Amino acid sequence: MILGSKVEFKTVAYAWLGGFIAISIIAGLAEISGQLLIMGSFGASCILLFGFPKSPFSQPRNIIAGHFLSTLIGLLCLFYLGDTWWSMAFALATALAIMLLTNTVHPPAGSNPLIIFLAASSMEWSFLFLPCLIGSIALVIVGLFYNNTIDKKSYPIYW
Repeated sequence: MILGSKVEFKTVAYAWLGGFIAISIIAGLAEISGQLLIMGSFGASCILLFGFPKSPFSQPRNIIAGHFLSTLIGLLCLFYLGDTWWSMAFALATALAIMLLTNTVHPPAGSNPLIIFLAASSMEWSFLFLPCLIGSIALVIVGLFYNNTIDKKSYPIYW
C-alpha cells in the first residue's frame, strides 16, 4: 500500500482485523494476568504492522528495539535528570538519535519517553519490561502469525 493511492477494501479489512486481533490478544492477556502489557504507542505500532508490514519501520527489530531503547532512555532521563521540561525534551531527542544510530527507528516508539514523563509519578523501572518489552514482543508474534497466515503476506522482510 502506498500513501495517497486508492486502497482496496480487502486491504483495509485485513489491516482492521489485524489491529483488532493484536490489541484484543494483548489486552486480554493483560486482563487475565493482571499485568500491564499495553501502552498507547502500541496503537500506532499496529497501524504500521498491519497497514504497512513491508515498511522498514514495521520490522520486528524496529518494533522491539525501538520501543525498548526509547523506553530505556525515557526512564534513564526521568530518574537521573528529573521530571523537567528540558529532561523530557532531552529524552525524546536522545531516543530519536539512538534509534537512528542503531537502525531501529520505529516512529511510534518516539512517544514512549513522553508517555513516561506524563506518568512520572507512577513510573517504575519495571515499565521497561512490562509493558514495553513483553508487549512489543507479543505484538510482533501476533503480527508474524497474522501477516503470514491470515493476510498471506511475507512478514518480516528482515529481522
